[in-house]
Amino acid sequence: MSATSEKGSIHADQIEDLEGEKARSRNGHSPMMPASLAALSEVEYSKVKRRALWKLDARIMPCMVLMYIMNYLDRQNIASAKLANIEQDLKMTDVQYQTCISILFVGYILMQVPSNLIVGKIKFPGVYICVSMALWGVLSACTAAVHNFSGLLASRFFLGFVEAVFFPGALFYLSLFYSKKQFALRTAVLYSGSQLGNAFGGLLAVAILKLDGGHGLEGWRWLFLVEGVATIGLAIILVFILPNSLKSISGFSKIEHEFLMWNFEEDQGQQDNADEVSARKGFIMALVDVKTWLLMGILYSIYIAGAVTNFFPSVVATLGYSRNKTYGLTAPPYVLCVFAMIFNGFHSDKKQERYWHIVCPMAICMVANIIAVATLNTAARYVAMMLMPGSFYSAAVVVLSWVTGSLSQPSIKRASAIALINAICNTPNVWASYLYYSSPRYLAAFLVNLASSVLAIILATLTRMYLQRQNDKLDRGLYISGKGPTPAQVAAGFRYVI
Repeated sequence: MSATSEKGSIHADQIEDLEGEKARSRNGHSPMMPASLAALSEVEYSKVKRRALWKLDARIMPCMVLMYIMNYLDRQNIASAKLANIEQDLKMTDVQYQTCISILFVGYILMQVPSNLIVGKIKFPGVYICVSMALWGVLSACTAAVHNFSGLLASRFFLGFVEAVFFPGALFYLSLFYSKKQFALRTAVLYSGSQLGNAFGGLLAVAILKLDGGHGLEGWRWLFLVEGVATIGLAIILVFILPNSLKSISGFSKIEHEFLMWNFEEDQGQQDNADEVSARKGFIMALVDVKTWLLMGILYSIYIAGAVTNFFPSVVATLGYSRNKTYGLTAPPYVLCVFAMIFNGFHSDKKQERYWHIVCPMAICMVANIIAVATLNTAARYVAMMLMPGSFYSAAVVVLSWVTGSLSQPSIKRASAIALINAICNTPNVWASYLYYSSPRYLAAFLVNLASSVLAIILATLTRMYLQRQNDKLDRGLYISGKGPTPAQVAAGFRYVI
């Protein structure tokens, strides 16, 4: 292919991006571009960029998606176990079952901040996450051995405690490799793992439950055992694949590696430095930053609406179909959710815009909950179920990208903020499960979900206004040390994406 034809295949915005990057390098508003990259033509630079990011994605993203699938399968299989008579076999009441769902999130919430303070400081974050994966697989498999409510309660608590490592750790881990311009799409791809777990968890449960009675074990015991052992096996494989840092990553040419380092530093204004501040100071910096609490408020409201996923098979069961059909009907909403999240994340990164990519999905979530409140018509109710996961999860992935991009440096502050926000925003999973009573209407739950959707839109609007004011101050040179970006970021021309 000739240079001319190659150039014709390059998008105009890619060329503009490169020209902007080189211009900033020359005028001192960005870290200096390496000479090897600056010497490339637009076509050559774009080829290096595409190849390096593709190889990075191929190395990291399939692993993270697989991990999240198993994370969700091991967490949510209790919902499938309910339809397989775990309540009756363990002689539990409905309230005791709800408590077993809630207790997981107690352990999950308690461990998130300590775990991310660890992952923000250690040299091998990939290994740390894989070890935690193997441990939660062991705990999930051991759930097959419980014989009463107390045993299941203890198993679920410790499962949540260990699973707490993964999601905030995964978000921080991705932020070690990708710039904020690329983060919403990668967050959406990561989140697709949970939705694929939801989509096919029910179908996988149908297959595993056929083992009911084998070797004297009930079907729900096989469910915990098979999925737990599969998690352990995958963790052992993935520990040898996941890189631990950009500096030490292998399998890239010299110029590809230089691009990855430059891509990160040009975006952040500096490279990550785990020794820049202490873990305690990083946590305090996250705690006193107004942006932490604004973004937490948005995500908290979204996760209230999202708590319906803990009861999704039971809610779908109110449509009146058999157990296997109910499992099957839980899949399409989550498949649609995957496409919606990836499109919303991709479009948010492409436009470098966050606010409308949160507000629009949450408006759809409002409509879905209005339908759920207003009618018990089977077709209308299922439409509402189809819309719910795709709407609130599409908004959530963009909020999470807003978090990592707005609270980016120092790196330990970013790790602390991610964990703090995710920990507190998971508390609705503790108390919201008690709203799902009075089947089939679940009126209280859907009314609360509707109100939380409205609140998320209001808080997103306030956050946008606040970040716009911060950008205006940065434009006027009104920078207050410790209250926003680091001095290195300010010198590099850092601005918040809104």
